[in-house]
Amino acid sequence: MEKEICIKNRMDELVRVNQFIEEIGEELGLDMELQMNLNLVIEEMVVNVISYAYPEGTEADIELKAESKGKELTFVLTDRGREFDPTLSESADMDVNPAERDLGGMGIYIVKNIMNEVTYQRLEGKNLLTMKKEIK
Repeated sequence: MEKEICIKNRMDELVRVNQFIEEIGEELGLDMELQMNLNLVIEEMVVNVISYAYPEGTEADIELKAESKGKELTFVLTDRGREFDPTLSESADMDVNPAERDLGGMGIYIVKNIMNEVTYQRLEGKNLLTMKKEIK
């Protein structure tokens, strides 16, 4: 299975991302919990790109590819925004009361805990975030 979606860097495009994840879940027969977790991960990373990758007012494309081989599902999120490696960002301090924690930092923590592997590359002016999950 190989699927791809191209969206604009606008929050209203998240509906299309959710539909994309739902279609993959149905096609692969994923259980609802896994599908919800994947949706959370992908939405979190897409929101980061929409919020931070481009100067305000700049319209740009964001690509999301999904591929399943055997028991592994791989997502690759690609944008041409400013360079940012989320895998290097500090994970949120889980010992701190959530009300006192600095805003942000939870996204990559969630992603690293749900996905089996998360890697980042900067190639030819593009950010490529690869997220892999073992599926049953």
